[in-house]
Amino acid sequence: MTRPPDTLVADVVLDGHAEVGEGPTWDPLRQRLWWVDIPLGAIHRFDPTNGRDHVVYAGQPVSAVAIRQRGGLVLAVRDGFAVLDNGQLRMVASVEAERTENRMNDGKVDPGGRFWAGTMAFDMTPGAGALYRLHEDYRVATVLSGLTISNGIDWSPDGQTMYFIDSARGSVTAFSYNGQTGAIKEPETLIVISPDEGMPDGMTVDSAGFLWVAVWAGAAVRRYSPDGALVGEVRLPVSQVTSCAFGGPTLRDLYITTASTGLSPVQRAEQPHAGALFRVRPGVVGRQPNLCQV
Repeated sequence: MTRPPDTLVADVVLDGHAEVGEGPTWDPLRQRLWWVDIPLGAIHRFDPTNGRDHVVYAGQPVSAVAIRQRGGLVLAVRDGFAVLDNGQLRMVASVEAERTENRMNDGKVDPGGRFWAGTMAFDMTPGAGALYRLHEDYRVATVLSGLTISNGIDWSPDGQTMYFIDSARGSVTAFSYNGQTGAIKEPETLIVISPDEGMPDGMTVDSAGFLWVAVWAGAAVRRYSPDGALVGEVRLPVSQVTSCAFGGPTLRDLYITTASTGLSPVQRAEQPHAGALFRVRPGVVGRQPNLCQV
């Protein structure tokens, strides 16, 4: 791959040594960044003003966090959807409870305030995962099935398009999105990443409608135009890049999560900051996250 002309380098802001750092989400109510370490069930709250990181534990793997309009958090945990409020974790909807070989993975809130999150098998069995949508009344709808690694998801600024990643397919799919019902249709492959360049993981969309895609085993976050052209890249000194989100008072900081799991002793020595939280200011502005109505 030829490097895009706009190539930046991210810096460590928290050397968190996460096994699988994921799900960065800016909290506009508290001006903090939430992120998780999936296998540890750790929910992190990072304060960029002083570098402090507060951690609570869900008691099971946790893969995504969303900010609730009414206060607290809604989580995608191993067993389904949960709410964390005043330090108390409460399950609100089970997902695939009978499938102990699966867990929830990445998720995000849509423009209508519904929380979306998907599943995958612990051993990444092909076709074992699905994508779900949690409604305000805790009703769960199955949106897509036959997925392998249900992963990054976000919406265009005009709310007309939903972008979704099944990492195993190495692509980003664009769907026509109905904001009133949450329905999606007309899938179209927008971006393809070659296996020898890595695998698409989490993502976010900036205020101009450009997609920022974390590339697992690719040591990068790539910026793509709404028509799928590669226009920029952020390089990292670690290979397993998992997700990204804009944050900060002006939403000009891009936070990036990474993982250390599965690295050999030699790779760990070569990547001492694997599992760290990184940050870069790429010169563009992000968007306020949608608040969850659950």
